[in-house]
Amino acid sequence: MIARATFPPGMSIEHSTRFEQLMKRRTIKRLATLEDLLARFTSGERVLLYIFSILLTGSVLTIFASVSDALSVPVPTHGGSITEGLVGPARFVNPVIALSQSDNDLATLVYSGLTRTLPNGTIIPDLASSYDISPDGTIYTFHLRPDATFQDGKPVLAADIVFTIQKAKDPEIKSPHRADWEGVSIATPDSHTVVFTLAHPYTPFLENTSLGILPKHLWENVSDQEFPFSTLNTHAVGSGPFRISKIDTDSTDVPTSVTLTPFKKFTLGEAYLSSIVFEFYPNNDALLKAYKSGDIDSIAGVSPADVASLRSDKARIVYVALPRTFGIFLNQTKNPVLADASVRAALNAAVDKTTLMQNVLGGYGIALNGPIPPGILFDIGPATPTVFPATQASSTPTVDTNAVRAILTKGGWTFDTTQQVWKKNKDILQLSLATADEPELAATAEAVADAWRAIGVKVEVHVYPLSELNTVVIRPRAYDAILFGEVIGRTVDLFAFWHSSQRNDPGLNLALYANPKTDTILTQARAATDKHTRVKLYEQFSTAIDLDTPAVFLYAPDFIYIIPSRLLGVELGTLTSPSDRFSDAYEWHINSQRVWDVLSNKEDISL
Repeated sequence: MIARATFPPGMSIEHSTRFEQLMKRRTIKRLATLEDLLARFTSGERVLLYIFSILLTGSVLTIFASVSDALSVPVPTHGGSITEGLVGPARFVNPVIALSQSDNDLATLVYSGLTRTLPNGTIIPDLASSYDISPDGTIYTFHLRPDATFQDGKPVLAADIVFTIQKAKDPEIKSPHRADWEGVSIATPDSHTVVFTLAHPYTPFLENTSLGILPKHLWENVSDQEFPFSTLNTHAVGSGPFRISKIDTDSTDVPTSVTLTPFKKFTLGEAYLSSIVFEFYPNNDALLKAYKSGDIDSIAGVSPADVASLRSDKARIVYVALPRTFGIFLNQTKNPVLADASVRAALNAAVDKTTLMQNVLGGYGIALNGPIPPGILFDIGPATPTVFPATQASSTPTVDTNAVRAILTKGGWTFDTTQQVWKKNKDILQLSLATADEPELAATAEAVADAWRAIGVKVEVHVYPLSELNTVVIRPRAYDAILFGEVIGRTVDLFAFWHSSQRNDPGLNLALYANPKTDTILTQARAATDKHTRVKLYEQFSTAIDLDTPAVFLYAPDFIYIIPSRLLGVELGTLTSPSDRFSDAYEWHINSQRVWDVLSNKEDISL
């Protein structure tokens, strides 16, 4: 198309030609005038004119850039990779039987459940498009997304959910999630609807539905005996945000490295990172060496003792309190002296928990005086979320040993200066303390033992490998006192740890605590759907535990995560387990660009 000058409508061709000639003469005349004007400028004036013209142009461009920045927001773009190191290979990338951190980390990324819990604790639909809960809190109905698929292209159907839950409930499989599904019946009205019916209301049940779903068409011909040995445990196929694209193994076929890449049909959108590479190391020393040499750029669950040596300009240290309670649980049945209330009170008062937490955890944690861990928040309407006061330790920096001894004296105990022991009738105040051979636990046990010895209590510390501790000590309840941790979860449910029905294996009531009043409270609390009611009940429970002192509560540790500074979008929030850090990994990104706010579909982006 030929460009033409415009002229008033209705003008004739003859007139238009004259109009064009007139406009051309005027333009030429103006240019000639400008050239005459420039010709009259001295060389210095011309230089100044050019400088001012450049400055004016630069100012206009700067103003435009500033306005553009003010009206634009950063949004993530695809690309970039991170490499994370883990101790021990991933052998069971299977949500039903995953045990180690390596297993759970990869399973969290490869698989997805009916729901997904975000870092802020919000539970959103994942494989499900929506769900309904009956008014009495016993029936949960999930509607599957019609476009949900596994990473091999097969659709996710209700039969896959039923198959996965049946495997989790199967005693032959020995799933750590078996207790989550006991007493839960499942129905499938159609291929895209799943209905769970509970015998009694159980508020935390919704969290259980985040369990990763197995593809039935791949697993259905695998027997219970073959289940833990199937190659599908390493060459896993799920429906999560990342898929396994490469596995490197050693001469014994044990994985040494696994590369994950985005699954483009993930229900919540394709992940931004182009890959996440996991490198496996035989022990923590090898892991730290690999990080310092630059072979990996991310480590999870870092020990507080190692943090200082791992700091660098290229790394960012992220940490958050885990909903866990570490304490010393007293077995009054095994050691009768612990049945004495004055002994339990003295053992509790003898420990300076704040100093202990600072020395053992380097300040990465919070001291406790009760069973409710930090980070357990109840968002009650518009009010500020409630944190239980019992989770806050005393601010007293030192322990008055004379005051602690007075507790024992008042309880009828007498200190034998010759034998250097406390006696009451024929009883001698002595006990053994068992724990696992984890560095922080072993250090904590020795520090507590020293505090007890300072008031005249005879203490022996026994440190066991974790597997041996479980089989030889915990399950038969063969201990006087045991230092261990309880994983409470985002939604408080202390039933398994403190109800009298859980005193024997496989229950987790390590203090063998029995109190009809607290049993009733715990039963009511796990069934209560009203948040106000649950808060009140757990406040009553905390008060009862404080009076009975069945355990010496110590601290809740922080989860420490070292990530590369270039990695953006990481929000840890409240973690139930270290693997929960990947709950929103599909939002993590390295690359980003600025776009005008009106063109962005995101209100904000976390950097």
